[in-house]
Amino acid sequence: MSLSSAINTAGSIFSNTGLQSSALATNIANASNPDYARRVGTLTIDSAGAQKLVIERAYDNGLVKQTMYATADATAQDTLQEKLERIRSLLGGNDYETSPSTYIATLRDSLQAYATKPNESTLASTVVSSAKDVSNSLNNISAEIQSMRGSVDQEIGDQINKLNGILKQFTDINGAIKAGTALGKDINNELDMRERYVKQISEIVGVRSFTRGDNDMVLYTSDGSMLFDGDARKILFTPTAAYGATTVGNPIVVDGIAMDEGESGNTTAKGSLQALLQVRDTVIPTYQKQLDETARGLISMFSQTDQTGSGVDPIPGLFTYGDYAIGDLLPADGTLSSGLSAQIKINDSLVKNLGGEPTALRDGGYDVDGLNIASTDYLGNPTNDAGYSDLLDDYVQSFDTDMNFDTVTLLDASTTITDFATGSVGWLEQLISEGAAAKDNKTAQLSRVTEALSNTTGVSLDEEMSLMLDLEQSYKASSKLVSAVDQMIEALLTAVGP
Repeated sequence: MSLSSAINTAGSIFSNTGLQSSALATNIANASNPDYARRVGTLTIDSAGAQKLVIERAYDNGLVKQTMYATADATAQDTLQEKLERIRSLLGGNDYETSPSTYIATLRDSLQAYATKPNESTLASTVVSSAKDVSNSLNNISAEIQSMRGSVDQEIGDQINKLNGILKQFTDINGAIKAGTALGKDINNELDMRERYVKQISEIVGVRSFTRGDNDMVLYTSDGSMLFDGDARKILFTPTAAYGATTVGNPIVVDGIAMDEGESGNTTAKGSLQALLQVRDTVIPTYQKQLDETARGLISMFSQTDQTGSGVDPIPGLFTYGDYAIGDLLPADGTLSSGLSAQIKINDSLVKNLGGEPTALRDGGYDVDGLNIASTDYLGNPTNDAGYSDLLDDYVQSFDTDMNFDTVTLLDASTTITDFATGSVGWLEQLISEGAAAKDNKTAQLSRVTEALSNTTGVSLDEEMSLMLDLEQSYKASSKLVSAVDQMIEALLTAVGP
């Protein structure tokens, strides 16, 4: 080896060692950064045929995409589960102490006790009080879940604003990557940032990506809508000011296509937006229908019916509703009356502190909220017998009699009011149970994929320390080579003389 060749070799080693040392220092500094991909030195051959060290970014396209998909799945499931748990909390938590089914069971017990002793006015008051608890439960839960729909709608708007902000940042960094690639610049830091933005986008909406020339990335949503191609596509959403039982929320439109909502407890949603749509447009409306059908069933069960055979229509009895007027027919059997759970109330004519008489429930023929439609046609106890219990016995029996319910509730279409109300709790509990199991699975899947990606592209301090020792030895070897060359040159100059 000639002296000039030795000097060149030593210089190359120093240069490569310097580059690798810089990359190693950067790796160690970012060891705890989950959005950082390890920098690795790779020897390449340049156009002149010389070896050149290039610092590259560790990358595994397959694992990155799996991480995106797993992030979207896990975030959607977390979002759905949090909302389901919130609905359960409105019903009293795990034991559902404040659910309509609990109060309906208490009402039945109170009514049974009154039917056994129909001459006890205190028992009549207890029945009316129990019925009041039922109507209050239906009113309050209906109001709370519609308020929750409004909160979810607002959350959708917030998530879209957040998504638009991330897409703006993605646009800027993607442009920098394209320009840097074209100019041959080091774009590793920019690639780290873009990957981080894609992960953040995946938390909000499921996303699929591919990269084309100049490292330009294109994004689609999981249901096929274009999200980014050169620039971010328009995401249109109009918030709804207030929600009621019949309110239909506005869609999320991405590049002209309405976003799908998730389905089932093990949700098909990808990202938080689809899960929020599922809660707003499917879960809460279905539960609202179950509440409304429960209210309709109670109104029908306790309605005052013709006792004489004259053919008059039934009128409200123990339970009535806010919009009832003289001449109205009661809601049809087996047909949903939207919003009825928000309107159901106790008949004022049975409330003592409103001038009513609770014992009228035993006899029938009482008025409806002062509308002056009381009639002897509905009177079951014309002799005012204190021991009369026929109507009370019929009411007790009706708790065990099948009724028809609208199939839109997704519950049994023919069952008792008690089983229907209990089935509504069971429907919610099944969703929560399915969601909890799915959440565990999806969280575990995300953890496994994230760990695999970290093992492939993340920084291991043990590996970096080992590489540091290798670089130290390389530096020592090149130093010795330079020292030997220096000694040889000095000896040569001494031999040549002045």
